[in-house]
Amino acid sequence: MVNLDLSSAEVRERRLRSVISYNGTAKDLAEKSKTRSLSINERSFGQCSDCSLGCAQSQTYPLRGAAVVEHSPIGCSQPAMYKLAVNVSNEARGLEAQRLNVLSTNLTEKDTVYGGIEKLNETVREAKRRFNPTAIFVQSSCAAGIIGDDIESAADSLQKELGIPVVPVFCEGFKSRIWSTGFDAAYHGILRKIVKEPRKKQADLVNVINFQGTDTFTPLLAPLGLRVNYAMPLAGIEQLERLSEAACTAHICQTLATYPAKALEQYYGVPEVKAPPPFGIKWTDEWLREVARLTDKTNLVEDYISREHKRIEEPLAAVREKLKGKKLYIFAGDAYAHSIANMLIDFGIDLVGLTTLHHDQITDGGHEITDSLGYLVKSHGNVENFSVCNKQPYQVYKILQKLKPDIMIVRHENMAVLGAKLGITTILDGDVNISAGYDGLLRLGGRLYQATRAQKLLQNVARHFITPYSDWWFAQDNPFYFEGGVV
Repeated sequence: MVNLDLSSAEVRERRLRSVISYNGTAKDLAEKSKTRSLSINERSFGQCSDCSLGCAQSQTYPLRGAAVVEHSPIGCSQPAMYKLAVNVSNEARGLEAQRLNVLSTNLTEKDTVYGGIEKLNETVREAKRRFNPTAIFVQSSCAAGIIGDDIESAADSLQKELGIPVVPVFCEGFKSRIWSTGFDAAYHGILRKIVKEPRKKQADLVNVINFQGTDTFTPLLAPLGLRVNYAMPLAGIEQLERLSEAACTAHICQTLATYPAKALEQYYGVPEVKAPPPFGIKWTDEWLREVARLTDKTNLVEDYISREHKRIEEPLAAVREKLKGKKLYIFAGDAYAHSIANMLIDFGIDLVGLTTLHHDQITDGGHEITDSLGYLVKSHGNVENFSVCNKQPYQVYKILQKLKPDIMIVRHENMAVLGAKLGITTILDGDVNISAGYDGLLRLGGRLYQATRAQKLLQNVARHFITPYSDWWFAQDNPFYFEGGVV
């Protein structure tokens, strides 16, 4: 159950029994997850990680017309990092470029002693004066959480003063080792302070909860006579207000979206599309059928699916021939990695290994069909080399050395270099949307083929790469440091 009476979302370790360490097989992990029997191991050594605040930023920074106040030291605020990616996505979606309206309270050592509420009040007022936003998001950092500033009361008071929503987002990084908790924190704030009671239900409107990226869902749903309401990145506040009016809520990634989908169903009666995300032919078929069922379009969906199968049959066969014999490894976020792995069935590619950045043993709502790993095992079969690690290069290098894939797919920019340095053709799947649906399958196949043509270049790069890891390390049988040593 989602409880919007609470100021913050419950962290994933408690709510979903999420973990950041595992080494085994997909089938074993899926079975252990059913009984919640996977132990939550600590590492005795960690090379790097991410922060919940960063995930919250990825959702709130690009909201059109809004402003964000980081109640944090200045180093926690990073609009410059997001600005280019946001406007590349705007261009891909046919939207105007936007400015990111972000201010920091610039907490100092003195503030950690005497408190930072006055700074927060001043900064929120300055955000209103400078940007005239439709809403202001106040994001809590580790420093603000440690101080214990009453951000909730301050936000309520400022909302009355300024006449616009002032939305607290409690995403302190120290609260959770699962940085995806930051997604939940951002959505929790939006569901509490932005989403309104429906004025009128819209039978042809489908919420699609996604990352920023190309508009692939409008053409995917248009043949069924349906419109798309995107959330969150790149959406305006008015779009978020009417999430409650949609006929259903679909998503492209369970990690990102089952929390808000569950809440919209629980509080506003907007049913969640309980189907695997539309990646690969079979999953796209099932996703479309479930959307059609919830929007009374079942009379249209089968002819549509049949036409699409026939349309992509020949080009897909050509891509499959070009990729014959290739071995592929995936390193990406939890549910999205499972979706990409499922697409490989249609290409006939050998999936030699898969690593996810964390693993949720259950999903919000607990529906079996939204268990993306369990569903992958059913459709694809077992993946013998399956691991979970939160961006630990020392582990990934060891895995790549063992599996020797021809191609590697990664989801995050700073991970692509790991494969390239070892001479492995690496694709950064930054725009998640472009791989969705039937056309997305063809696009991914084309990108995989084009990537293989750079193999000689990367092999030359690998000849000049000096690994920072010792021969002793590469000689170890298992690359996973848990408490108590290597296991």
